[in-house]
Amino acid sequence: MCGINGFNFKDQELIVKMNQLTAHRGPDDSDVWVGENFSLGHTRLAIIDLSPRGRQPMWDIEHKIAVVFNGEIYIFKELRADLEKKFQFVSQSDTEVIIYAYKEWGIDCLKKFNGIFALAILDLRAQELFLARDRVGVNPLYYYQDEQKFIFSSEIKAILAHDIPRAVDP
Repeated sequence: MCGINGFNFKDQELIVKMNQLTAHRGPDDSDVWVGENFSLGHTRLAIIDLSPRGRQPMWDIEHKIAVVFNGEIYIFKELRADLEKKFQFVSQSDTEVIIYAYKEWGIDCLKKFNGIFALAILDLRAQELFLARDRVGVNPLYYYQDEQKFIFSSEIKAILAHDIPRAVDP
């Protein structure tokens, strides 16, 4: 279990606070990335690739695509073998496979994934944030959206760290 957090604006203090609120989901590591239009956070439970190379947010080699990920892609070794023909990998993690699967197949990469997951992919080339979870919804992914803000997390309490209305939209 890991924790993923993020939003579509710049706020170092707030993304760190979200990570602190989800720290129990990933006691092995915590990191954030803050850019002009996006903030990403991750709390890590290290299972695959225990080295620092498995740290998240994880970036492609060009630093254009980032991912925060909670879960497991069961067939990541098979996908990696195919993607290694085109991309250079630096870790042994299933997280990095997500990045290059997205670069190769776009959002259709989800059709290739077999596993349990919640993820957010930041594509700086398009200035887009793409969120998804597995088909069954095993791993939680919550979000809040209004005219200006988009906020997501593995847990509602991290979203409530923001100054937003406390109401559920069914």
